[in-house]
Amino acid sequence: MVIATPIGNLQDITLRALDGLRRCDAVLAEDTRRTLKLLNAFSIERPLERLDDHVVRHKLGWLLDRLRGGETLALVSDAGTPLVSDPGGVLVRAAVEAGLRVEALPGPSAVLVALVISGLAEHGFRFVGFYPRDGVARRTALAATANDVLPTVFFESPERTLGTLEALEATCGPHRRAAICRELTKLHEEALRGTLGALIAQLREAPESLRGEITVVLEGHAPAAEGEGLDAVDSALDAALAAGMRPSDAAREVARALGLKRADVYARALARSAPREP
Repeated sequence: MVIATPIGNLQDITLRALDGLRRCDAVLAEDTRRTLKLLNAFSIERPLERLDDHVVRHKLGWLLDRLRGGETLALVSDAGTPLVSDPGGVLVRAAVEAGLRVEALPGPSAVLVALVISGLAEHGFRFVGFYPRDGVARRTALAATANDVLPTVFFESPERTLGTLEALEATCGPHRRAAICRELTKLHEEALRGTLGALIAQLREAPESLRGEITVVLEGHAPAAEGEGLDAVDSALDAALAAGMRPSDAAREVARALGLKRADVYARALARSAPREP
């Protein structure tokens, strides 16, 4: 079972989640100390086992054998819905490929809560987890975000939020709207809304105000007018190629971000990366 847990307020846990935790054979969690507090709060006594990257790499077969043997394992994240930026996805993928039953018990999600209160939700969104820390991968991800017409939701640490917003301002411009949502569902929940330029100025004045768990929602790129769509594609490709990506990799990332056919984008990437005649 994949069980969503509260992202802050314990009252958000569902009756179905409580039932699943009580009847499972063991609870798998990335941070067992945090999950133990949740179990203790509801007087649930179940074996609690750590599921981190090391366990997934070295004990995946053992976990699958337990499932084949009839055990019910409850997979939880530190907070919210599992498989969003945590190692549980590897286990679930392997279980599905092995033909084992996977059941999801829905519940809280910081991604959806932030999207709802941001005021920027319309016809969909894109979630990217945490942006890469640096290098080509980071520059390419930011360029893809700048040209995506859908709002982008991402996680960030308090210490790096200002730097990430500044990097987004450099690619999106200062007038793109965003919402910085922190400590969602907790006592000190707060949402800072405004343009990137205004938010950056606010955080520079009071950087200590940004604490706790951060989820950011960035407004999507304005839909291109007829005939302008290729400009967005070329802009994203130029940024990816300038960052050192191969044409094939640049085409893949841009096509995925803009919802286009990779073959069409690859043809443009080859044309833009070809040596220009003097």
